[in-house]
Amino acid sequence: MEAIEEKRLKEIEEEKLKQKEAEEKRAKITEIKNRIDAIDSELKNNILLKRYSNYDAYRRISSELDDLKDTVEKVNPKNEDKIFQLNNKIRIKENELELIAEYKGSPIGSLINPPEIESYESITNPFGIINALSYIKKLENNKKQFSSIEERISEITNLLDEKLYAYVDLYNTDPKPEYKEEINFLDKEKKDFHMVLEIVSTTEEVYTRKIEQVILETKSQISNQVEKIFNIAMIIVSLFIITFLIKLALKKYFSQNENYYMTNKVINFFVVFFIVIIILFSYIDNVSYVVTILGFASAGIAIALKDWFMSIFGWMVIVTSGSIHVGDRIKVTRNGLEVVGDVLDISLFKITVREDITLTSYTVNRRTGRIFFIPNNYIFSEMIANYTHSGLRTVWDGIDITITFDSNHKKAQHIAKEILKHYSKGYTDITRKQLSKMRSKYQLRATGVEPRVYTFVESYGIVISSWYLTNSYAALVLRSTMSPEILEAFMKEDDIHIAYPTQTVNSNTGTRTPPIDLPDV
Repeated sequence: MEAIEEKRLKEIEEEKLKQKEAEEKRAKITEIKNRIDAIDSELKNNILLKRYSNYDAYRRISSELDDLKDTVEKVNPKNEDKIFQLNNKIRIKENELELIAEYKGSPIGSLINPPEIESYESITNPFGIINALSYIKKLENNKKQFSSIEERISEITNLLDEKLYAYVDLYNTDPKPEYKEEINFLDKEKKDFHMVLEIVSTTEEVYTRKIEQVILETKSQISNQVEKIFNIAMIIVSLFIITFLIKLALKKYFSQNENYYMTNKVINFFVVFFIVIIILFSYIDNVSYVVTILGFASAGIAIALKDWFMSIFGWMVIVTSGSIHVGDRIKVTRNGLEVVGDVLDISLFKITVREDITLTSYTVNRRTGRIFFIPNNYIFSEMIANYTHSGLRTVWDGIDITITFDSNHKKAQHIAKEILKHYSKGYTDITRKQLSKMRSKYQLRATGVEPRVYTFVESYGIVISSWYLTNSYAALVLRSTMSPEILEAFMKEDDIHIAYPTQTVNSNTGTRTPPIDLPDV
């Protein structure tokens, strides 16, 4: 009895031991599966695994395609329907392979190849610096992008290793066939990713060195270009300093001469011209090539931009001849339109004139104060009169008053001349000095500056034409002052009568006597 009881106790202990081992086994399996689930959650939606599935599909489809081709060769040629169906399947498989062709030799497709390093042209101008900096930024982004692929492959490789070890533990704990299949698949997948990791690591190292080399070369070109810009800037600054000193000296020389404005414009033009030439020779590698092109194109350019070129030539004529200066009062006539005003500016293409109140405004335009832009080429084809050329500030103006035929015209002429002398004496003296200065430049003959009074017999009376020198910029002021003075002086005299248009009205209501016939000759 004791032996039987001892055996039963032993069996109970063995049963408990087996239950304990079974519980430990289930707990271990659960723990391993939880670990596998955690790894799967990390691998979920991983783009590299999705690409690997395409790679696996490519190999599977390729194998199926080879099998179909072998089957076609073995089919009896007389079985046309079977051959037709197989050929259709072959075309479908070929189309499927074409869609995922990038996975033919790579488990991750085109990601195994780094982004292409685009060739970059040499930096030849300041604008190229901006493009070069963008190019460097792009290369650095490409390097980071490819390095991130290596990190992602390394990460997924570690996860696959952990998953493989977990399945090995699971298979050792619970040797099921599906676990064995999963181990085989994971082992193959892990080897593929290890192979990709080695390729990407080697490629990334070479790719990084290449990018660093290109970046260093590009930065060297940027440095050279910045140095070139600095040198050009220093030359331009020096040119501006020299120009400023020249202008400062000329301003003292021309302190009482308005020619300084035009001289300043000419200096500015040549400064800009020299800057353009400096930049042109600095940033155009083959200047002769540009000159040759411009030579061939000059004829067409001259025709298409004829007015522009003529305006530039006109500006050169104005500047070199000194015929018109800023501040001069000029008169321009074109197509019946007359404009009298002051020159505000003389640019490369036009003369800017501000119209003033003048006798032309009073008699012709009946409006004034407008700004006119006169092309410089007008000096070759239109009449341009300068009232203040070569320092002159006076102009001859005339007042015409008509008296009757029975008036004392000699007394009227004397009165007008005395009034002219009184009001225009200051302008007469100024003009005499200005004409003396002009003798060194022009051959002057008629240099009389005293007021002149002329008498003309017209059909309606005797015209007393009084001429005097007045301010070119304010001719109407003196004219409106002297005109009533002369008129009042004439009207005070009993033997001087102002003539004006009249008509006679015959109020006789009687019969008009016919003229007497004259005898024939």
